[in-house]
Amino acid sequence: MASPTSFTAETAKKALADILTALSAPENVQKLNEAKENSGNEMLKMMQYVFPLVTQIQMDIIKNYGFSEGREGTIQFAQYVRTLERDDPDIAKLHNQVRSYFLPPVASSPSAEASL
Repeated sequence: MASPTSFTAETAKKALADILTALSAPENVQKLNEAKENSGNEMLKMMQYVFPLVTQIQMDIIKNYGFSEGREGTIQFAQYVRTLERDDPDIAKLHNQVRSYFLPPVASSPSAEASL
């Protein structure tokens, strides 16, 4: 099981890069494209069809970094990455690239940021 001390910024960058490599593998691109086509522009359908595929691919990778398989490992990985991305713009960039597979780009506006 990964721990905060063994999961460093460099490890996070490597894990995120490995996830992006897996997401761009031809067999996964085909599956993701089919799921996106089935979803159209509907966010609920994206979360129903695309998100589980991305999550499964991510789970297959992060177990190589000491995270448990399944929901708990995925949540723990996401928490570590979110913590590390606050201080490392490279991690934030990589994490945003992973999220872009299942979340449409959101235009930021000053009013939206103010409401956060």
